[in-house]
Amino acid sequence: MNLHQFRFVQEAARRNLNLTETARALHTSQPGISKAILELEEELGVDIFARHGKRLRRVTEPGRQVLQSIEIIMREVANLKRIGEDYSRQEAGTLSIAATHTQARYVLPTPVAALRSRYPKVAVSLHQGTPEDVAQMILDDAAEIGMATERLTQYDELVTLPCYEWRHVAVLPVGHPLARLERPTLEQLAAEPLISYHPSFTGRSKIDAAFEQRGLKPSFVLEAIDSDVIKTYVRLGLGVGLVAEMAVLDDVLCAPGGDLTARPVGHLFGPNVARIAFKRGAYLRNFVYTFAELLSDRLTRPLIERAMLGQSLDQPAASDGL
Repeated sequence: MNLHQFRFVQEAARRNLNLTETARALHTSQPGISKAILELEEELGVDIFARHGKRLRRVTEPGRQVLQSIEIIMREVANLKRIGEDYSRQEAGTLSIAATHTQARYVLPTPVAALRSRYPKVAVSLHQGTPEDVAQMILDDAAEIGMATERLTQYDELVTLPCYEWRHVAVLPVGHPLARLERPTLEQLAAEPLISYHPSFTGRSKIDAAFEQRGLKPSFVLEAIDSDVIKTYVRLGLGVGLVAEMAVLDDVLCAPGGDLTARPVGHLFGPNVARIAFKRGAYLRNFVYTFAELLSDRLTRPLIERAMLGQSLDQPAASDGL
């Protein structure tokens, strides 16, 4: 048995047993993949996949256990590569980050710039997507660290830690009637056409829950994943925007003399927690820890190391010096 066979089996499972897509993803031939999987099954003495003709139909019970072992083996192979890179190249390499648009646009620029200043030989590869995309990129080893507000805690294969809290604000044209109020109410917002995030992004679930709990049915006339897009349509008069507070900081449109103004609505929708995530069991290079510490004062290397080892974070470890 060899790593190529393990990789073929793992990728076939990820691609819903579609060997054509598996071959395309691994830049090889479908017959070569089929042959390698059959050879591994013969060596193990069990069928990993149940078949109908030449097509894979489902993962067998022993196949599930084989896949679990392969996952561990391939994860440790990736760790070995990172360890080698860490000690051979020291302060060089590529940090791959997966994040939602809001995190990438408003939160990550400063810590990324600080990391590049501290590690000039480290390149940064930034991937944007939905919270589900962020989680999957980490699981697929396409990213070492992920950042999002929604969904990350739903994956047992990820280690997640709270990074910072944030709240929503209402964005309005300067002349809008609600702009005269310091703290709009839910009823007042529900009476307006609203523009906010897609339901799976940036705390939108908190917004929907607050209206539902009060028995209100607001009208969302436009949904987007990009805070700048939301502000653009607010500026055009399509409605009242509900965005993350990070999206209005240092925005000249929302500054005195700008076309827009912002009002706090965190008292209506509650706080949100942005989290970072790592693949459970992964080896993290030195500059990954540094980047996490640059993201938030809450995050320290000892804290992350304890979380990666599965230790409780309720009490500080003696070695933390706290």
